[in-house]
Amino acid sequence: MRLYIARRLAFSVLLVFVVSSASLLLASVAPGDFVTESLGAVVSPETAARARVRYGLDRSVAEQYGRWLTRVARFDFGRSLVYDRPVADLVPERAANTALLALAALIVSTVIGLPLGILSGSRRGIVAAIVRGASVALVSMPPLLTSLVLVFIAARTGWLPIGGMHSTAAGSPSFIDVLKHMIVPVVALALPIAATFERLQSQALADTVRQPFVTATIARGVSEQRVVWRDALKAALVPVASMYGLVVGSLLSGSFVVEMVTAWPGLGRLMLDGLRGRDAYLVAACAATGTLFLAFGTLLSDAALALVDPRSRQ
Repeated sequence: MRLYIARRLAFSVLLVFVVSSASLLLASVAPGDFVTESLGAVVSPETAARARVRYGLDRSVAEQYGRWLTRVARFDFGRSLVYDRPVADLVPERAANTALLALAALIVSTVIGLPLGILSGSRRGIVAAIVRGASVALVSMPPLLTSLVLVFIAARTGWLPIGGMHSTAAGSPSFIDVLKHMIVPVVALALPIAATFERLQSQALADTVRQPFVTATIARGVSEQRVVWRDALKAALVPVASMYGLVVGSLLSGSFVVEMVTAWPGLGRLMLDGLRGRDAYLVAACAATGTLFLAFGTLLSDAALALVDPRSRQ
């Protein structure tokens, strides 16, 4: 197990390096640069040339990449041109906001999706049919549409704040204030994932209930409800546990869209600002952080799978 984790960590480091390098190179070779985006097209060539020298943009792409590698080896990830702040200070605080959103959405989707999947997979009737129909509808809705609908409802009713992480009038944001602002983006992220969990859990439990060991246990006089919760449920959790890594990746990509709609100050908005401003160092750091999230999610998925299915540890 230690060797497996060591291999996964080594692969994650390599993946982060490749993704961040590719992001930096693509941002550098694309037409235009930070000077043209910040100063505009009407600036004189002399002023633009002096600005490029000041920012180090007069060098070739290979030279810029070499300087970036030298800095990264010293854990210096450069300075953001858009925000005029060190990237190492800027990215972690925005990544923490995205992680807070993603973790809350993962908890909510798990708490909602798994029980509903058990209900629809082990029972028949109008309630189970309604749950299955709602899940199919929510799975078909992208996070963009879900967030737009929720923002519209919050704006029309006035029950919840529709943008930002805290109220602008608040000097020091309180926990309750941040929690209120989290509701709309968290629900927008959690609903499609909860529906996915429900569909996976329902199908897996329905297949497990039809297995011979379940039929034999019920034939020995054990109640069906006890068999479902004691024996069938653990076997049916395997497909859901194996999906957690992909879910974390979808949470990251989906949160980018939700952050745009709800003005949540997370990693997605930061990367969009970097792409708009042609801030190569900022784009590379955001891409590396996103890859770290995905690698951690995949490792978490494997750990969850090993917990519910001991055979996978081999």
